[in-house]
Amino acid sequence: MKPVSLLQRHSSCILAYNTEPYQSLARAYHNAHLNLNPRPLSISPIKSPPISPRFSESTASNHPNSFLSLLHSCNNILTLGKIHGLLVVRGLTHNLQLQTKLIDSYGSFGKLECARMAFDGIPDPDLYSWKVMLKWYIMNERYMEAIGFYSYMRQRLREQDNIIFSLVLKACIKLLDLDEGKKLHCHITKVGNPDCFVLNVLIDMYAKCGNMECARRLFDEIQDRNVVSWTSIIAGHVQNDYAEEGLVLFNKMRWACVEPNEYTIGSLLSACSVLDALHQGKWIHGYMIKDGMGADSFLRTPLLNMYVKCGQVTDARSIFDGLCNADTVSWTAMIVGYTQMGYPVEALKLFSDEKWSGIVPNSVTLASALSASAQLKDLNLGRVLHMLGIKLGLDEYAAVMNALVDMYAKCCAILEAIYIFERTSAKDVVTWNAMIAGYCQNDLGCEALLLFNQMRSDGCLPDAITVVSALSACACLGALYIGSCFHVFAIKCAFLSNIYVCTALLNFYNKCGDVMSARKVFDEMRDKNTVAWCAMMGGYGMQGDSTGSIDLLRKMLQEDLQPNDVAFTTILSTCSHTGMVDEGQKYFDTMSKHYNIVPSMKHYACMVDMLARAGKVEAALEFIERMPMLADVSVWGAFLHGCRLHSRLEFGEVAAKKMIELQPETPDYYVLMSNLYASDGRWDEAFKIRKLMKEKGLIKLPGCSSIGMDNGLHPFALKDVFLRHGNTSPNFKVSSEHMAQ
Repeated sequence: MKPVSLLQRHSSCILAYNTEPYQSLARAYHNAHLNLNPRPLSISPIKSPPISPRFSESTASNHPNSFLSLLHSCNNILTLGKIHGLLVVRGLTHNLQLQTKLIDSYGSFGKLECARMAFDGIPDPDLYSWKVMLKWYIMNERYMEAIGFYSYMRQRLREQDNIIFSLVLKACIKLLDLDEGKKLHCHITKVGNPDCFVLNVLIDMYAKCGNMECARRLFDEIQDRNVVSWTSIIAGHVQNDYAEEGLVLFNKMRWACVEPNEYTIGSLLSACSVLDALHQGKWIHGYMIKDGMGADSFLRTPLLNMYVKCGQVTDARSIFDGLCNADTVSWTAMIVGYTQMGYPVEALKLFSDEKWSGIVPNSVTLASALSASAQLKDLNLGRVLHMLGIKLGLDEYAAVMNALVDMYAKCCAILEAIYIFERTSAKDVVTWNAMIAGYCQNDLGCEALLLFNQMRSDGCLPDAITVVSALSACACLGALYIGSCFHVFAIKCAFLSNIYVCTALLNFYNKCGDVMSARKVFDEMRDKNTVAWCAMMGGYGMQGDSTGSIDLLRKMLQEDLQPNDVAFTTILSTCSHTGMVDEGQKYFDTMSKHYNIVPSMKHYACMVDMLARAGKVEAALEFIERMPMLADVSVWGAFLHGCRLHSRLEFGEVAAKKMIELQPETPDYYVLMSNLYASDGRWDEAFKIRKLMKEKGLIKLPGCSSIGMDNGLHPFALKDVFLRHGNTSPNFKVSSEHMAQ
């Protein structure tokens, strides 16, 4: 029998009811292709899709169980609308069991408006009906409406249970609504007798909303704590930056003889990642293997991340290779690990490996690949990745745009970096930092400081990284006054607890020649790492204070800090400038014998410079010939400098020719060789070198100086002064006046 004829047969019965409460249901039925007019409930015959014989047979009975079976077997919204219409026709809308099942069916299809209309049609809903409606608000992520519905429920119904409480608490957690969560907690206490599940959800709610004090107090009040209770409080501490306390709680959990589950282990691995606690992380890994959790792919990604954050990329790669089905998260974590630990080649190999071609990179993956290309200063590869980002639609993500600015700046494509920066509509502090650092890396200190002012004008608050970049710009410009202002700014913003800011201050004062201020900053630092010690040693070395540098190295060793290659570069350079050849030779030998540091080209250049400066030119040349690698221009340049100092032009000519062979397109070395010939009176050879430069189109850029005045820094070259004044006398007068100002 067709639905329309069925409705026509029972039209008199329909009109006998008060139709006002059913207007909304009539509209819902209309949407299911049956035209019900909501004013009086009259019928307009229309064509409707045929119903299967099974459906027709089921509707033959007016018994509620027949409709319950229909609702159970309903698998699409169209059929559900028809069944709802038949319920209206048969006068079964007051059947509580049928209406509750109807609400449940609409909720399962995501039709919450229809479900709510069906619920509102129930004259006296029971607790189960309220639960069903509330459940589907939560399941469909309508959390605000769920909380509003609960408030409405409290007005209509006194009876509530732990399931209701847990559902509403989940809505509070998703919204991070601490106020509503506290109100609910008060109501739970008033009702009394909350079960362990509700108490665990309450702990989770307080933890996720950042109120660890209430979470911990509630946890301590629970008498019979289960694994969920312990996991909730441990995860809460880790998520709220109390990772160390999370590990302490895990020990207490073991003393209470409660075995952790996989979620507990996941939180503990996150704690180890934050604390850089490799030893504890390895212990947890061993526990996973012992307890049979090692094969769980859910835990393998946080385990991989733990090894990455602790700097153990080899172990992380072993975990990654053991994954049966690597996904985007684990693949990205491995690429990020390689990039952050300074293995850009491995990161890019993994990114481009055909084995993982089925995984589509996300914005974090692409940003990490761009960072790897920036480390390699590979502009062409960076542009290819940029095009890939455009193709995948990732180029507008903030992380990708920031990585693009950084990549182009580090590859010296500053104009492209500026273009990306200006295209970024929503600039955050990371975007500004990337551009300011890019200017500094390209020796554009003035532009970096101007951009800092623009950043503040646009209302973006600088962070510690911004101050580090600004201090680097001041060091590059030699702007002592401006850098001192940034020092005051760092104090005002409480940035001096940041070791990177303090180290940047050290470098700034050292490069400006203010060793006293640098030492004051160094002495006030609470936690000094190897970089800070090396920076201070370098400051003494720049001023030729070998005693200060060597004393600092001794104090550093007394602090049980391992000196790195930079520390020895600083010491060797200091020995070189002060003529301490024997001391320098001793430190060079100690570096490899006692500290297992393989000498780099910088160390060899320092040793050659030390010998050549001391007049031991033959020994310097012999040292170059005994080097385990081919000497580069820095080594030959140091050798040439010593030859010029001691007028050993025959050796200097060898050095200059070697430098030109190594870098034939660099004009500086041609000028050095020409000047070398000129100093020996060999003018013909000097003119030949200059002629060769012209033929190759090589031009050496002149050096320039800068003067700090009231309206900023003003660079000038000697040629500019000559052209401006026509003679030399006024130039020095003007310069000295400016310097006095």
